[in-house]
Amino acid sequence: MDRFRMIFQYFQSNSESVMNGICGLLALASVKMYTCFDFSCPCLPRYNMAYGLGIMFVPPIALFLCGLILNRQSLVMLEEWRRPQGCRKKDLSVIRYMCSSIMQRAMIAPVIWIIVTLLDGKCLICAFSSSVDPEKFVGFANTSLVQVQQLLAKVPCKDDELMRNNTSRKAVSRYLRCWSQALGWSILLILIIAAFLACWLRPCFNQVTLLQARHWSNYIDIEQKIFEETCCEHSRLFAHKCILHFFESMRQEMKLHSFSLPREGEGTEGEENLLRDITDKDQVNKLLKMWYYEKPPLNVSQTTQR
Repeated sequence: MDRFRMIFQYFQSNSESVMNGICGLLALASVKMYTCFDFSCPCLPRYNMAYGLGIMFVPPIALFLCGLILNRQSLVMLEEWRRPQGCRKKDLSVIRYMCSSIMQRAMIAPVIWIIVTLLDGKCLICAFSSSVDPEKFVGFANTSLVQVQQLLAKVPCKDDELMRNNTSRKAVSRYLRCWSQALGWSILLILIIAAFLACWLRPCFNQVTLLQARHWSNYIDIEQKIFEETCCEHSRLFAHKCILHFFESMRQEMKLHSFSLPREGEGTEGEENLLRDITDKDQVNKLLKMWYYEKPPLNVSQTTQR
């Protein structure tokens, strides 16, 4: 369990290479999930659109939330945005940079899912087969409106008895698949052009502001991790101190039960030097409250001079 927790904390680190690797794994997982998914359209006029659009957009929402959960900076950004002002001013440019970085990484897997579904075409055929104009296809000329709606809803089901010998089923399916693939390639082209422009136009803007925002966003994350590690260390030492104090107070009672106890002072040499000076619950709560409400300023020059 400890090894799993260490691995999870490692993948939650602020390293951009690790986060890019996680985004890549989520993207590959989205493609693998779609290829393994057993797509079966209900072929009913009232349920086709709900099923097709649900398959197209519900898994991307889940993948987007997974991307936010796995990114440690999501929680760090929310804490930085919601924390009181204290002695340290909040830099909105840093928060915007963190939000932009988080959103860009979290959107990779959902966008890939949507593009893959559009290029495949099954979801769009299922969702909009009942919405096509039947006058464009000759196979629906001598049928009533109700029958046309039923036949169009059964276009995705090629094994259905009503559509097995219908000559227009392939035409409707091909028509919707062409629109779906055109939409998918258009979205992919727009994203590639946007990435190209962002890459080549970024040097035209103020790089100093970008470097500062990137530096302080990394600092906030590292500061939070070091503070949590320090709290864990103090918790362990404080618990050790309380246990030693408990057994010290129980010395006489343990002697009555014939427990072999070390002599006083034995085995505890050096422990006092390791323990923190904060040895009271109220002191710990007060310091945690001060850390939250009065964030110390980013200036240690006075402390260094002292």
